Amino acid sequence: MTISRRDFLKASLSAGCFSLCPSIASLSYAEGYDNKPLLIVLFLRGGADGLSLVAPSADSDYIAARSSELRVLDEGDSNGILSNSLDSRAGFRFNPNATSLSELYRGKRLAVLHAVGILDATRSHFVAQEIIEKGINEEGLLSRTDTGWLGRAISGSQGAITGYSATASTDISLYGSNTVLAAPDMFSNFDVPGGQSTRGFLGDISKNSKSSTEVATLNTLNIIATINRDQVREASGRASNKTDNGQFGYDGSGELGRGLSSIAKLSSMDAGLKVAVLDHGGWDTHEGQAYRFSNQVKQLSIGLAAFDQDMRSRNRKYNMIVMTEFGRRLQSNKSGGTDHGHGACWLVLGDSVRGGQMYGKWPGLKNEALDHGVDLAVTTDYRMVLNESLLVSGLNPASSFPELRKSELLRLYA
Repeated sequence: MTISRRDFLKASLSAGCFSLCPSIASLSYAEGYDNKPLLIVLFLRGGADGLSLVAPSADSDYIAARSSELRVLDEGDSNGILSNSLDSRAGFRFNPNATSLSELYRGKRLAVLHAVGILDATRSHFVAQEIIEKGINEEGLLSRTDTGWLGRAISGSQGAITGYSATASTDISLYGSNTVLAAPDMFSNFDVPGGQSTRGFLGDISKNSKSSTEVATLNTLNIIATINRDQVREASGRASNKTDNGQFGYDGSGELGRGLSSIAKLSSMDAGLKVAVLDHGGWDTHEGQAYRFSNQVKQLSIGLAAFDQDMRSRNRKYNMIVMTEFGRRLQSNKSGGTDHGHGACWLVLGDSVRGGQMYGKWPGLKNEALDHGVDLAVTTDYRMVLNESLLVSGLNPASSFPELRKSELLRLYA
């Protein structure tokens, strides 16, 4: 039996020969990156309680709605109080477990957006997440949209890896780009079975063909070469699986730290990286929120501070959006938690951010101001945040949000 070069490559791909780069389809290769800041999106999946992350601690309606365990108290250390807030009477404070976030805010590296979200009032995790990932604003458009807002933004960009998804599979937001790498971390061996001999063989049998399969093969080999060229190695030659956690203080940030340090590592490689995404799950706090939320916020605060230090040490400019699909109810439930809400609290941090300020419009927590009488209302369309972040990153938002090209800017960035 004989097998053609094309059939062999197809079989290799389907058998998982390139499973180290599971999301790569057809890729272009170019070295280097420009001076524009790297855009990073961190998704707090599960619906993070913004009223506990950045709380209106002095608001009488907030105090009446929640027990002391489920709110930020209007007392104690004043370092957590936000200057330049949306409403000085509300007494906005960071959660007491967000010490490093407070420091980033005071250092003008971080800004806060409150009452931001989807205008469509869905309370479904999966629907809300997919709406945001695809950059739309109506559930009815989901079936008609097969690309993500970041994928559209970087489509056609030059580079071996213009988008990185620090997840097991490609994030929906990156759909539409064929220059995306999906891998949970950058501290493993990136190679095909058989190493150099297999790479040489695959390169030889595909170098003269123009089929999509052979092009994908060559580009995948380029991905491997790009990563391995700058990979830290042990004495044996094997790629080191040690992170920079100890050096930059990622310890205590859990799996979030591994993803963040992977992004920092890849950002220093000449791969053409423009955008990166990662998740931090566990924010669906229907019960036992007091303990669970405290742990989540500690990991987030530690991780972001360490990442900021890491990127500054590499002299790599970046901007990060910390988003969640929606907030949680004002009123706590009978299980010591909060249920799905509407308006959320997002963060932006990095080199271009006009930090030390809150952005948006605070609707208040009076019953008549609440969405459906129960939730913080949305006053800022989430797409405005993403649209402006693309602009400052040197990416054209026209293909991602054509309807917002003439929209008013929030002035999040300098």
